[in-house]
This record gives sequence, C-alpha cells and structure tokens, in this order.
Amino acid sequence: MSTDPQQKKTDQAHPLSQSFDTEKLTTYLESKITGFKGPLTAKKFAGGQSNPTYLLQAQSGSYVLRRQPTGTLLKSAHAVDREFRVLKALAHTDVPVAQAYHLCEDPEIIGSMFYVMSYEDGQIFWNPAFPELPKEDRSAYMDELIRILANLHNVNVEAVGLGDYGKPGNYYERQIGLWTKQYRASETSHLPAMERLIEWLPAHCPADDGQVSLVHGDYRLDNVMFKQNQAQGQAVLDWELSTLGHPLADLAYFCMCLRLPAGGHIPGLAGKDLQELSLPDEPSIIKRYCELRGIESISNWHFYLAFSFFRLAAIAQGVLKRALDGNAASDKAMMVGKMTAPLAEMALHIIDTDH
Repeated sequence: MSTDPQQKKTDQAHPLSQSFDTEKLTTYLESKITGFKGPLTAKKFAGGQSNPTYLLQAQSGSYVLRRQPTGTLLKSAHAVDREFRVLKALAHTDVPVAQAYHLCEDPEIIGSMFYVMSYEDGQIFWNPAFPELPKEDRSAYMDELIRILANLHNVNVEAVGLGDYGKPGNYYERQIGLWTKQYRASETSHLPAMERLIEWLPAHCPADDGQVSLVHGDYRLDNVMFKQNQAQGQAVLDWELSTLGHPLADLAYFCMCLRLPAGGHIPGLAGKDLQELSLPDEPSIIKRYCELRGIESISNWHFYLAFSFFRLAAIAQGVLKRALDGNAASDKAMMVGKMTAPLAEMALHIIDTDH
C-alpha cells in the first residue's frame, strides 16, 4: 500500500522543491535516453508514502521519474531498480505497462537511485464503487481489472527473464517472516492484534502447492490506469512490491476492497449494495478469476485474506515510522499509519468468522 500516485492525475502535481538539480538531471538524461531534449521542469505528484514520483516535462515530451526517498531506508524496501526491471520484462506481454527508459543507480545525480519511464495519459479511479461511471459500465471495468490480474499470473516468468526475480520455497512463509521483520523494525507501540497475527499466520500457513507466478504486490484499483473513457487497461502502476510468489496473494489483496470501509483513507465497499452498484461480489470475482486461469476452486481463502490485511497493516506501520522520523513522502503519512491497528483487527475478524 505505498499509495504512490505514479503518473496519477497530473493536476495533482505541484512544483518541485529544490531537492535536486534539474539542469544536472537534464544533461544526464540527454546522454542516456535516445531523443531526450531539455530544458526540463519537474513537478512532484501529490501524495505517495513510498517512492517519490515526478512529472518531467521536457522539450522532447513528458516523462515520469520515480526515485528512492532520502534518509535511512528499511532493508529491501523502495527497490526502484526492481520496478524498472519488471517494467522492461513485461513490455511485450498482455500486461499493460509504461515504457521503461533508463535506470540510474548513481546517487550523485539527484541524491538517490531513480528511473525514468513514459508518461501515460490515462484515467485513474480511486473509489471501487466507480461513482464517475454509469451503472451499466461498471462491471466491464471490474472485469478488466480481473482479466489483467489473470494475464499477469499467466506470464511465463522464465520466458521474460524473471525466473530469478524471487526466492525459492514457500512464498507465504517467507512473506510472513519478511513483514514481521519489517513491522518489528518500524514498531512504535504494542498492538495486541498484530501480535496475535504474528503468532497465528505461521501456524496456519498452507502447504506449498507449487504455484509460482509474477505477483504485483499492490494490485488495487488506483494502481491500474485505464484508457480514457474505455474499460481497457493502459498501464499497471507501482511495481515496488512485485516478486515471484503465490498468485492468490494478489487476488486476496485485490478483494480487500470489498471489506474496507467506504469512508476510509483507502475507499472500500464494505456495507455497500454491490448489486445496486452493478459490481460483482467476492464469490463472483473469484469465479471469474478461476475461469480466466483455468482453476477449479480456491482453498484456504480465509488465510490468504488474513495475510493480506496483516501485510497491509505492516506497510502502514512502516509509513507511520517514516512520518515520525521525518522521511515520509506525503503529509498524509500519519493518517495512513493510524490504519495499522484497524487493519489487523479486520484480519482477526476474518480468522474468527470466515471459515
């Protein structure tokens, strides 16, 4: 849940504070990106808790720059180099992505590692109720989200050069360990719900079923850009948490929107009449996904959902810690950080009632 508005609505961009030298950046990019020509201006997209993202407007056109934040970073977090790699790998697949132009690993250019990609002028939706759309159009947009996710999980990772993009072994065991460590590294208070999840999840982790795919790690509505006024994806955004893993992690994470409150920082659909909104319910989403992937059914769904809420809670805690340390990329970071405990409680509710 990095909530970075990567290329999300240019009207939310604001003038860049002088955190890096745009003339130096211009000279560098002219030497690295074919056809790039300055001068350039840079505007930072509003919001974003993780990797600061900028709209670059140059004489040669518009681009997007995504960089690591400054300050002390948690190990393995803010891996913009991994984002760049996966964008390059997916360029010729059925998963829509921006064009990746250049990765700069030299922190001397702007103060941290960054990459530049194409600017995609599409449409972003923030509310899964799709209030902007006529009722009769909403199901097509939701179906496109499911279709793109199934296409992602059907990508042949060896064929696109991502066979070593993740570690071997039980994905969920690794992820539980990783996010427990990340949570401990950013812990600011004792949260009983998180403690119970840290105990429950490893004890109920399903046996490894051998499923391995490229997973996005933050697959939700506002990380998919649609073509203007079309139920067709233009670019999947924000690949920071991508890896090789279990595909149902993405599906469960996507379905969290059905359980998140409608008025929260991340809008959800809890309590909404989905039929009235012309939107599919959770069983319908799962059925459609299974159809697209040739899967008969899904077992241990409650575990996958509970893990998704736990991981999102751990991410929110990391945002809070960065805010308290003064390194957060958004003034909304404190609001996001306060989601940790409620998200953990939602996970416990799933454990106690959904199976």
